[in-house]
Amino acid sequence: MQRTENAELTVLCLIHRNDNYLLQNRLKDDWKGWTLPGGHIEKNESIIDAVIREMKEETGLDIQNPKLCGIKQFPIENGRYIVFLFHTDEFLGEVTSSEEGEMVWVKKSDLSKMNTVNDLPPLLQVMEDDNLTEFQYVIENGKWNVIIK
Repeated sequence: MQRTENAELTVLCLIHRNDNYLLQNRLKDDWKGWTLPGGHIEKNESIIDAVIREMKEETGLDIQNPKLCGIKQFPIENGRYIVFLFHTDEFLGEVTSSEEGEMVWVKKSDLSKMNTVNDLPPLLQVMEDDNLTEFQYVIENGKWNVIIK
């Protein structure tokens, strides 16, 4: 039994203040819509350093004390795509957008009115509920299904 596999490592971060979430209107066709900012972990980069760097690049904010609050994963060709999920309400600076998409503060109560990526509601459920830690896509009978644990 092989114990290693190829993995693509990434981060997402829920930056929040009171009942407002910082969302990105993602422009890339592979995952289009309002979502959380994030990106890839560079080779030999710590996971914490990656989320801090990615938030600076995509939001203009210097986040502090990001807290790991879950993992998202799904199968990819020859391996697995792993997303480390963080949240923080500690940051410095002014919000700026990037080539990845426009950044906007959104009231939590207004999320249902927005064109979010399909999996944002269950993803936020995992990130906000201390009893949940994992969001996993599994393929069953050719269909992608979400499992939350």
